[in-house]
Amino acid sequence: MPSFSRLIRFLARDGRTYYGDAILPRGVTDISKARQARIVKGDIFGKHDVTDQIADIRMLLAPLAPEDVRTVRCLGLNYAAHAKESKMPIPQYPVLFYKPATSLTGPLDPIPVHPMAQQHTGLDYECELVAVIGKPCSDVPESRALDYVLGYAVGNDVSHRDWQIKLGGGQWSLGKGFDGWAPWGPGIVSPSIVQDPQALAIRTRVNGRTLQESTTADMIFGVAKTIAFLSQGTTLMPGDVIFTGTPQGVGMGRNPQLWLKDGDVVEVELEGVGTCTNKVEFSPARDAKL
Repeated sequence: MPSFSRLIRFLARDGRTYYGDAILPRGVTDISKARQARIVKGDIFGKHDVTDQIADIRMLLAPLAPEDVRTVRCLGLNYAAHAKESKMPIPQYPVLFYKPATSLTGPLDPIPVHPMAQQHTGLDYECELVAVIGKPCSDVPESRALDYVLGYAVGNDVSHRDWQIKLGGGQWSLGKGFDGWAPWGPGIVSPSIVQDPQALAIRTRVNGRTLQESTTADMIFGVAKTIAFLSQGTTLMPGDVIFTGTPQGVGMGRNPQLWLKDGDVVEVELEGVGTCTNKVEFSPARDAKL
């Protein structure tokens, strides 16, 4: 398992794309502040080396290349205060849904809003701790579940509440699965650095205004319990990405409700990991090709 500290995937100034171990200034923990990285060679899920070759970062990309992603699992209603603001009971078991891999995008990429998602209200933000599985994991007990984690990132489970809840009979995957609706990163932090994923501050800012601020201690099902549960009868594989739910403060839970609009800048931040900063961009209408 990882010899890296803070795994990133980045476009270098030489025009090539690399995996790297982010180099941070002293006292800085936000990976988005990295300007250089040591190039990582080999299999990031297996034998790999953090080399002495240093490259300048032009742009941070999604932490895993598309070919290295298996599935994108997501939990709903996994913070006690969020369940309360949603006026829903505390779930007895993790509430699971999936996003397509095409929803994953980088920590600086725009959030594209397709015309289909512009026709109704309810465009919402959700800051989330993201856990990445590093080796095959099946029927593991909670006490050993974190041994299978490659590392941790932060992500935004962008959601459209009308499509998620009102339209089509409750389309969670549709309402949350548009292209580019899971920006994440800015890198994957090794468990050797984030030793307790249940003790991290997490927040969302929209246009500089803090709208979500909590701690992962409020999770109903912590990372270890989540992995143990999801691995029962289903093998989790290297490259499986797990969004672990959002705290209170989402737009849907506010009074009055607050929806994202074209041009808004959304920042999701996780202590010890860093920040994703993404601008909402409404896509122009185009003729459907049937």
